[in-house]
Amino acid sequence: MSLDLLCDWSTTLGFVFGGCCSNAVTLEQLTSQYPNAGSLITLFQFLIITLYGLPRHLTWTPTGPRFKPRRIPLTPYFVQVGLFYFLSLLNNIAFGYDIPMSVHIIFRSGGLIVSMCLGWLIRGKRYNSTQVSAVLLVTLGVFLTTLSATPSSSLETKSDDTNMWSYMIGISILSFALILSGLLGLAQDWTYSTYGRPLPSSTTTHDTKTNKQPPQWQESLFYLHFLSLPMFFLLRQDLQTQFHEVSNGPRVFIPTNLALPNSLSSNSLISNSSFISFTPSPYTSSSASSSTGGPHTLSFHIPYAYTPLLLNTLTQVLCASGVHRLTTRVSSLTVTLVLVIRKAVSLVLSVLGAGIIPGVGGGKVRNVDQGMMWTGAAFVLVGTILYSMGTGGKTWGSAAKAVEKGKKE
Repeated sequence: MSLDLLCDWSTTLGFVFGGCCSNAVTLEQLTSQYPNAGSLITLFQFLIITLYGLPRHLTWTPTGPRFKPRRIPLTPYFVQVGLFYFLSLLNNIAFGYDIPMSVHIIFRSGGLIVSMCLGWLIRGKRYNSTQVSAVLLVTLGVFLTTLSATPSSSLETKSDDTNMWSYMIGISILSFALILSGLLGLAQDWTYSTYGRPLPSSTTTHDTKTNKQPPQWQESLFYLHFLSLPMFFLLRQDLQTQFHEVSNGPRVFIPTNLALPNSLSSNSLISNSSFISFTPSPYTSSSASSSTGGPHTLSFHIPYAYTPLLLNTLTQVLCASGVHRLTTRVSSLTVTLVLVIRKAVSLVLSVLGAGIIPGVGGGKVRNVDQGMMWTGAAFVLVGTILYSMGTGGKTWGSAAKAVEKGKKE
């Protein structure tokens, strides 16, 4: 395996595991306090990724900015955009129906089986017994890893108050999102097989410099999020309500040593803001400050939820970048397999590291079955090895051949 190929895959997997694991932590923090903020979280994620990719896809001409030529026409993107928008929205909305993070992970890990079944039904794909066994083994491993740690008694007390009908609606939402995820994988498979998958190393860099076009994974990442933004207009009322709820939650007081003149602090536009406040400067008496217009000290009152919301959007850029890099290189089933392994790693690291599992409210782990946890991790590892053996190393072998061919040219 060449060094370029190794570096390319290391970067991709680093984004997937590092970015997505961090994103899951911040998502759990947000949804545990604001379970109905799913649409708002999705909007911020789509917006930050669009802003991140916009400079790479614009070119300045004498008549103004224009989009750079695309590697893939817009028509195939429209199908993916619809699936991707509703998929992302449903996954985040499900938290508002009493769905704990552990159940969320379990259902999303079922994407392996869904992807395999849809590939067989729609595209007529054939999988050997080794691949089928590997997928079942990995799915079982994720189930065991998730169930090995039980959140605190908050689940028990909440189970008495939880409306079963609401819970079943949440399960139905996740089930529908799972099918959309499988269909999105097939749509991406068809798109990249039709218009060609990019070479995963130096040839991609050379092609980018020659055509002045972003890599194919960046194009896909940008247009899927950019073209989805207008659809959030339909949710504007819910978004306003959710943003108002987040902004009026607990706040963090941040004092500063910045002294401002009384004329500025008394400005109605500034003084009426709920995010800032002014106090008399400690270097002058309060009576002198009020009578002579002395300086005032500026302080900020930032809603506590803003910090995890910001971190969630930033880590989403890394996570989405890694997933899209992976999507343009391998099949949808392999992408799903890697993401399932990432979820298992996230749970194991949570238990071993901080002693906290991504559950409802981020509660402390009450019971950790070490035997079940490591058995699940072993199933995931063995299933991954079996899947690699079942594919016969086609993914890595074809990539290496493409790189060598590109170097000769």
